[in-house]
Amino acid sequence: MNELEMPTSKYAPLRIQGRDCTIHFHDMGAGPAVFMLHGSGPGASGWGNFHRNVDAFVRAGYRVILPDSLGWGGSDPIVIREGWRSDINVETANSLLDFLGIQKTHVIGNSMGGGTTLAWALAHPERIDKVVLMGSGGVGASIFQPTPLEGIKQVGLVYRNPSLENLRKMMELFVYDASKLSAEFIQQRFDSMLQNRAHLANFVESLSAPNKGFYPDMGQRLGEIQAPALITWGRDDRFVPLDSALRLLWGMRDADLYFFSQCGHWAQWEHAEKFNRLCLDFFQS
Repeated sequence: MNELEMPTSKYAPLRIQGRDCTIHFHDMGAGPAVFMLHGSGPGASGWGNFHRNVDAFVRAGYRVILPDSLGWGGSDPIVIREGWRSDINVETANSLLDFLGIQKTHVIGNSMGGGTTLAWALAHPERIDKVVLMGSGGVGASIFQPTPLEGIKQVGLVYRNPSLENLRKMMELFVYDASKLSAEFIQQRFDSMLQNRAHLANFVESLSAPNKGFYPDMGQRLGEIQAPALITWGRDDRFVPLDSALRLLWGMRDADLYFFSQCGHWAQWEHAEKFNRLCLDFFQS
């Protein structure tokens, strides 16, 4: 366990879409804020997704905020029966900014967190400085690959049958080189996943509800985003199609794209040192 994990664990009482909610987050460092928004996999959390990145950003003089989205980690459970999940995620992130007294932040969004980042930048451009998108959703279906990809299919299987073996198979799809996943790391994720079984059941119930889904196709609105963007992608991503990165690059008016070779859906984990340096150079430019 990182020495920063427990001392920086905090809770915020927020009111989201008319209901009182408790949001768990980590808050560490001092300086310009960086929100890091995690993906939607079972057992995901702010710390779980970004624990290999925190130290570098704190040392570089940033205040790092790692929120757990509603329905994940230490935040309250939720069933979403209507509307976009991204709307709830955006309201949560924006309300947490208010709670912390932060006016503006950089954002790093992975997968679902990337879709949330796009929606946040569109809804509240005045709160967003620069954004990093990593294997981001939110720009519609692939024109080259049938979707969902195998990783997304495995995510659904784990939610419906949360066994250690199913989780191991999902995590092996996250990365290019599965030999880097230790049995201890997989067990930690499994334990985290089972800490609140309501998150698992509620996710499945949300999928079966007549709601809209995770986020709308924001492809036609990308040109409205004012924030400079760094788009990062794993060449071997088996969760979000590679051409989504190109659609983001074509659509956003101020964006650069970086592909990691020998990399899956977790660039921030597989290539942590290079990813950290790339993001810090971007934020400081």
